[in-house]
Amino acid sequence: MGIRYAVVGATGNVGREILQILAEREVPADDVTALASARSVGAEVSYGEDDVLEVAELAGFDFNGTDIVLSSPGAQVSAEHSPRAAAAGAVVIDNTSCFRMDPDVPLVVPEVNPEALADWRNRGIIANPNCSTIQMVVALKPLHDLATINRVVVSTHQSVSGAGKSAMDELFNQTKGIYMNKPETDFQENFTKPIAFNVIPHIDSFMEDGTTKEEWKMVVETKKILDPAIRVHATCVRVPVFIGHAEAINLEFEFSISADEARAALREAPGIVLLDHAADEGYVTPAECAGEDPVYVSRVREDPTIENGLSIWVVADNLRKGAALNTVQIAEMLSRDYLDHGI
Repeated sequence: MGIRYAVVGATGNVGREILQILAEREVPADDVTALASARSVGAEVSYGEDDVLEVAELAGFDFNGTDIVLSSPGAQVSAEHSPRAAAAGAVVIDNTSCFRMDPDVPLVVPEVNPEALADWRNRGIIANPNCSTIQMVVALKPLHDLATINRVVVSTHQSVSGAGKSAMDELFNQTKGIYMNKPETDFQENFTKPIAFNVIPHIDSFMEDGTTKEEWKMVVETKKILDPAIRVHATCVRVPVFIGHAEAINLEFEFSISADEARAALREAPGIVLLDHAADEGYVTPAECAGEDPVYVSRVREDPTIENGLSIWVVADNLRKGAALNTVQIAEMLSRDYLDHGI
């Protein structure tokens, strides 16, 4: 028997990707409903290669009879409608920041902490982590199991699609405008400084200690998903790339680990493709990972400046594994391990 799905935020970058992935993976579904705000009602969104769904209004939608809600609107919208859907009996997999640090809501990456999914009954809501956190913890999991990570220092290089479709338009228009001798500020709406031919060390709002909210998310989410004892220091940077996040990660371990041992563990880990050759083109960049599902790891090397240190380069499509794919994987686990058995 198929599951009845509702996709909230169906006209956004992540919502469209969720619909595409549901179709690609042939996820059994008796019904799929596309939901968005009133201004998108009547719009059409693709569901796979051949099917089209007409968007219905979220505010007036009755979630009774819906089994799983895949939710990717803004956090404020999710705060209102995700509990409403859960109260109607649906299980909500929420892709916003709204519920991630709620102690009663599991924060799940299937390759890392699938056992946490059992707590979905607490509130009927499962949280999908931040895009930059997901790809990092997927890469860290096999290494942590092997030698116990004590400390992580990460610098992210995050594409503009993480800030939405309008941010992608901003990069495109600013780039085009430079060649047309138009001021970059004519197209500056999403970012605090021009993004074309630039990098911006500022994602989300600043906190009192000078950390940005995005950096804070990586710290607290990694602790919740992987190990509360891990110390994490993050610097999150927006770069002029359309799709694909990259991370330069330095690791300090409790026990000795060589680069070869790390490569062997990464090679066998689920969800990871190791492409690591000390040669031209022997690594993965965001341009190659766009549209792909795995987390790619390259540039694995020992750090001689600290005891038991390694550095790695991690790249993934932030709209797929960083958001939509992880959401759909959770839905597949939920359906297979719980809903299909009436648990």
